Amino acid sequence: MTLAWRELRLYFSSWMAYAVAAGFLAISGLIFWIILSDTQEAQLRWTIENIVVIFLFITPLITMRLLAEEKRSGTLELLMTSPVTDAQVVLGKFLGALGLLVVLLVPTLVFPGVLARYGDPDWGPILSGYLGLFLAGACFVAVGVLASPVTESQVVAGFLAFGTLLGLWIVGWAAGAGSAGAKEAIAYVSVLRHFADFPKGLIQTKDVVYYLTFVAFCLFAAMRSLESRKWR
Repeated sequence: MTLAWRELRLYFSSWMAYAVAAGFLAISGLIFWIILSDTQEAQLRWTIENIVVIFLFITPLITMRLLAEEKRSGTLELLMTSPVTDAQVVLGKFLGALGLLVVLLVPTLVFPGVLARYGDPDWGPILSGYLGLFLAGACFVAVGVLASPVTESQVVAGFLAFGTLLGLWIVGWAAGAGSAGAKEAIAYVSVLRHFADFPKGLIQTKDVVYYLTFVAFCLFAAMRSLESRKWR
C-alpha cells in the first residue's frame, strides 16, 4: 500500500494525471450529454459502454511509465534493494494505477445524480455497469503492468499495452468463423464479450471470474518478468 500511495502521488505531481483526467471527463461528459439528449431516457447503459472504450485508450498512457521508467532511470535496482519483494512491487504499481482510474471514475457519479434529479433511473444496471467498469479497468491496468517491465521505453510499453488490449477487444469479432468449439473459445477470450452484460444489469459469475483470473495471470507474469532480471 505504501508503494501504491507513492505511485498515486507521483501521478498527481506531474501534468499527466491532470491532462488525462481533463480529457477523460470532457469526453465522457460530452458522451453523456449527447446520449441523454438523443434518447431522453434515465439510463447510463450507452454512456458506460463508451466509457470503457475511453479506458482502452487512456490506460496505456497511465501504465506505460510504471516499470519502464524505473528501468530507464536506473531507480528499479534501488527500489529492489529495499525490503520489498517482486510481488509487492508489482502489486503496488498495479494498485497505484488502478487507484488513478477509480479517481477518474468518481466525478462521473454526477451522471446518475443528474438522472435521479430529473428522472427515475433503474439503479441495478447503473451499479452493475460501474462494477463492470472497475473490473475492465483492472484488467486493462494489469495488461499495462505486464507490458511495462518488458522494455525501458515508455512509448514502446504504451504501444505494447494498447496493441494487446485492442487485440483482446476485437478478437470477439472473429467468433463468427470456425467450428462451434473455436467460436466459443474465441468469444471467451474477448474482453468486449465479458463486459457487454454489466451495463444491462446482468452480473454473471463467468464474467467476474474471467476478469479476476485475467488480472491474476497478468500480475503473475509481470512478477516473473521482473524476477528474470536477476538471471541476465
